[in-house]
Amino acid sequence: MPVLTLSTPLAEVLRTTRDHLDALREMNITTVEEMILYLPRSYEDLSQTQTLTSAPLDTKVTVRGTINTLKLVRTRHCKILINALFIGHDGAIAHIVWFNQPHIMRMLKEGDEVALTGKITESGYKLTMSSPQFELAGARPLLHSGRLVPIYPQHALISTKWLREKMALLREMMALLPETLPEEVLEEEKLLGRVEAVTTLHFPDRAEDVQRALDRIAFEEMFDLQREALERKREIKRHTSDRIKIPMDVETIRKFFQSLKFTPTGSQKIAIYEILKDMELHEPMSRLLEGDVGSGKTLVATAVMANVLRHGGQCALMVPTEVLAKQHSESIGKSLIHFHAFLQATKKTRLPSISLLTGSTPAADAQSIRMGLAAGTVDLVIGTHALIEDTVQFKDLKLVIVDEQHRFGVAQRQRLAEKGSPHFLAMTATPIPRTLALTAYGHHDLSVLLEKPGNRKIIQTKVVSPRDRITVERFIDHQIAEGRQVFVICPLIIASTAEGMEEVRSVEREKERLSQTFLRRRIGMLHGKLVPAEKEKIMRAFKDRHYDILVSTSVIEVGIDIPNATIICIEGSERFGLSQLHQFRGRVGRSDHQSHCFLFTSTPEQASSARLKAMEKHDSGFLLAEIDLKLRGPGELFGLRQSGIPESAMAMLLNPEIVVRARRAAEKFLAKIG
Repeated sequence: MPVLTLSTPLAEVLRTTRDHLDALREMNITTVEEMILYLPRSYEDLSQTQTLTSAPLDTKVTVRGTINTLKLVRTRHCKILINALFIGHDGAIAHIVWFNQPHIMRMLKEGDEVALTGKITESGYKLTMSSPQFELAGARPLLHSGRLVPIYPQHALISTKWLREKMALLREMMALLPETLPEEVLEEEKLLGRVEAVTTLHFPDRAEDVQRALDRIAFEEMFDLQREALERKREIKRHTSDRIKIPMDVETIRKFFQSLKFTPTGSQKIAIYEILKDMELHEPMSRLLEGDVGSGKTLVATAVMANVLRHGGQCALMVPTEVLAKQHSESIGKSLIHFHAFLQATKKTRLPSISLLTGSTPAADAQSIRMGLAAGTVDLVIGTHALIEDTVQFKDLKLVIVDEQHRFGVAQRQRLAEKGSPHFLAMTATPIPRTLALTAYGHHDLSVLLEKPGNRKIIQTKVVSPRDRITVERFIDHQIAEGRQVFVICPLIIASTAEGMEEVRSVEREKERLSQTFLRRRIGMLHGKLVPAEKEKIMRAFKDRHYDILVSTSVIEVGIDIPNATIICIEGSERFGLSQLHQFRGRVGRSDHQSHCFLFTSTPEQASSARLKAMEKHDSGFLLAEIDLKLRGPGELFGLRQSGIPESAMAMLLNPEIVVRARRAAEKFLAKIG
């Protein structure tokens, strides 16, 4: 007989059907090791065995006893009943019935010792159990009752009961699992070994043992994430060069602040200082600038670029959309022109050359920009993914900034960063709690903007039930009469006839409805299927007040700046996450006028949702992100949903203590191995 190993195919180990093996393959389970590492998602405590006399009624319990008088009955309607008498260890009797399960006649016989799990009901003086789970209770330990019972994620033919039985067959193989954490980490963190942790999760004795095993699994997942992040960070820092050292010119920054019409916040000043200090080193900076909607990340980026341009280096700013690229080109260009007076007083007498490069840039212009970048006559280029094309080369690229970096793939960001190993600054308006940012973006140092510039008024937010729509629309019409403008966000572009989607509002149909509701108002429409030039034309018209209402999909989520728009209505708000709703809300509140956000729901019941009510109570994107993560779990954030880590361990990744412990352990381990 061949020696079984962790890599042995399950087809050689399990006695089961081809259909079951195919179902396992769909679950990416084909070997002994993959099966063993398919961990329970939760547990049911059936460790306390009751007697028929003492067991509470209408509550799931486990009782042990003997099967008696087992028979199959066919009803007049051709249904099959299996009837039996169950004699408990206390001598009490219960009547058992199973519906349409003829196979039970093959699995049980009179006199069998069994454990039954189900609800006991009483009718008159007769105790009854309907379709209880059963398990032969002979010499072998119970699998499905009488213990802390693991519940596995199920799929197609693969039931949790089937999995428990197969795991019992593979129990001895679990001892073959190699240890994956360094010995010193196990000792210092007082963690279970991998074999003990995995075996405990499949065959636990006590709830506290499960907790220790989950702590080990969660810690290992976090340790691996932190070690990978720190190794990436170390790799970035290896590209040392005096060429990229950029001194912090305090006078430049002071003059830049003087050129503004407002005073930067304390958070902005700290972030600028942290970034410029990083850039004084001869190793590339890798930093994430995290700030809530409207916290002034663009100003920080502009100040940092001003310092780079002062020293003759080139900068590149990559953003996810052409609309945002053009907006940044205008706003940053305007800021640097205001700063021109100081630039002319230095050796760098010419204005910095700023170019816009996107997919729709005319071929001749794009070629001219590429030549200017290669020759060093273009100082700052702002654009979309067009910046990462192989034909775009720089003479002296010192700083790369990626705005909303989660919208670009890792490979895209890497390609831009490799064009000269420059300093790298990522920016995001999606607030992530600090400890989780250490996990999601652990290869970056972190700067956080916690304040908002100026004295902006808090956006009044209200969840609106369908029955209150008319009242809100009257208020909106009055605001338009006062000179204000309105965003309306819909989940779909065109109406869907798919099941469950009939009530979901679409841009096209909502524009028609609003044209009837607001007969005197001018209404525009914007969505992702429009070509960039058309999107730009519509946004320009809205900014120039040619439209009173703009109906749009989520394309306006990031970066669009229309100060006169003071109302945003979000249709089907229950379909969006809190962080995305907060991003939408940030499209208004950009002027001295009071702004409003109305979260319309599809049903009256959804209007009382605690999740949506959080939007009424909280203006902090960081707090809303915490609430969102607790509701949705960190798996979606870190891409761990398919990793096999149990849901109960996944939840532990939200625990700041585990994040900090794992990062500290990873730092010590990497320092030791050099």
